[in-house]
Amino acid sequence: MTAPDPIHALDALAFDNRFTAELPADELVDGPRRQVRGALFSRVHPTPTAKAVTLAWSPEVAALVGVDAETAASDDFAAVFSGNRVPIGADPFAMVYGGHQFGNWAGQLGDGRAMAIGEVLDAHGDHQTLQLKGAGPTPYSRTADGRAVLRSSIREFLCSEAMFHLGVPTTRALSLVATGDGVVRDMLYDGHPAVESGAVVCRVAPSFVRFGNFQLPASRGELDVLRALTEFTIRHDFPWVVEGRTFEEQVVAFFAEVCTRTADLVVHWMRVGFVHGVLNTDNMSILGLTIDYGPYGWLEDFDPGWTPNTTDAEMKRYRYGAQPQVVHWNLVQLANALVPLIDDPAPLQGIIDAFADDYAEKYRSMMSTRLGWSKHRHGDDDLVARLTQLFARTEVDQVIFHRNLANVPVAGDATNEALLAPLSDAWYSPNDIRDDLRADLLVWLRLWGARAATSELSDDERRQAMDAVNPRFVLRNYLAQEIIDAATSGDPAPITEMLDVLRRPYDEQPGRERYAAKRPEWARTKVGCSMLSCSS
Repeated sequence: MTAPDPIHALDALAFDNRFTAELPADELVDGPRRQVRGALFSRVHPTPTAKAVTLAWSPEVAALVGVDAETAASDDFAAVFSGNRVPIGADPFAMVYGGHQFGNWAGQLGDGRAMAIGEVLDAHGDHQTLQLKGAGPTPYSRTADGRAVLRSSIREFLCSEAMFHLGVPTTRALSLVATGDGVVRDMLYDGHPAVESGAVVCRVAPSFVRFGNFQLPASRGELDVLRALTEFTIRHDFPWVVEGRTFEEQVVAFFAEVCTRTADLVVHWMRVGFVHGVLNTDNMSILGLTIDYGPYGWLEDFDPGWTPNTTDAEMKRYRYGAQPQVVHWNLVQLANALVPLIDDPAPLQGIIDAFADDYAEKYRSMMSTRLGWSKHRHGDDDLVARLTQLFARTEVDQVIFHRNLANVPVAGDATNEALLAPLSDAWYSPNDIRDDLRADLLVWLRLWGARAATSELSDDERRQAMDAVNPRFVLRNYLAQEIIDAATSGDPAPITEMLDVLRRPYDEQPGRERYAAKRPEWARTKVGCSMLSCSS
């Protein structure tokens, strides 16, 4: 008699696959790259890898989805989250969607190097989709291989968790698994492909539905598919908009909520200095989450015109300072996709028209907290604008400046040296802070101090409030590259060390000051620190 297969702990995950159970499916399973019509997903299977080894995992996300430390240390964990084994109860699938890429309609896109292994009920009874990025080709891989390289996987794993702990809405990352396979990539799309180490990240979110999921069926006139997706999304992810409303009213309320969440999201990006790098409509989450960490970057020296994406180097469509306008444009495209579901588009237009004011008010509120003011007042916009103008006159690390501003005295009798000393580490060229710039900076600091002194907050309350929104630690571009270099050389330990630092971004963490240091000169033009492509 053959002994029964051992029961794996991961087979006990609470799978509840409502996306594949309730929505229209592609008739083919796996199959070739192709146009898929009349469906919202295709059932697929991951492609086995040579040798799966877990490099890092997030204890918080593991606990959320029901995975303990012993299981995370097992070979089966590496097997499941590399795609080498599909656990019992899973129903792997890849979504089909479209999108505007760099402002141009691209038609069908879809999960080309990502596939969900299924949905599980988490520790709170909520749904979480477990998605493998880099687990092999799908019908939507077009000419690509569906794989991911180690460097991009490290960046996604760390940044997903960094953003969560910063308080920025985001998809999460459960695991980072090396595959043992070589993957050919042309890192900068400059005709120099090379073999790199492969890896798979398990991404986790309540839903990975994007604006593009609605756009594709709308563009094809597949209104039954569009309605099915909209009803499903409202029912499961926005159930509070249902009661007492007609379907058309639900669509309008749903869209309003998406706009609100998206405005909140971008305000957070602007606060921490995050640049997404490729804000195509297929990279916009319907839940208002940061999704698809590719050529992202952190705004270290303050430059509203900076984008990390080499593909966007000329047009700079997705530069830091343009992100609010870009997501506004993307919301218009989502509204256009929903129009076929309603008789009167005027309410959608009204929501779109209100977005700029909503964002501006939220941005003002954020900056008031960031600068130590209890609430926005008349005249504050001028002070914020004057600070931005000062930043433009020399290179300044905006993370360090805003964090250390809390230590600048607000007393009117403070000396010039006392005002400037806490900010000394923020300047890339300290010798620039002289003459007219020094004088103008001191004028601003005294105006800022006078404004802070009129706040309803005490000095201690002001500093605590500022420290709570101005991080000491972010995933700086050069730090990510140092970790990638170490892992590529066979030392993955810095991944876990960095993850631990990023768990407490607002704490001082004595002994870890080097992780808060501004960009070193060697990183100014180093590939991976300042130049990234969509393969990053």
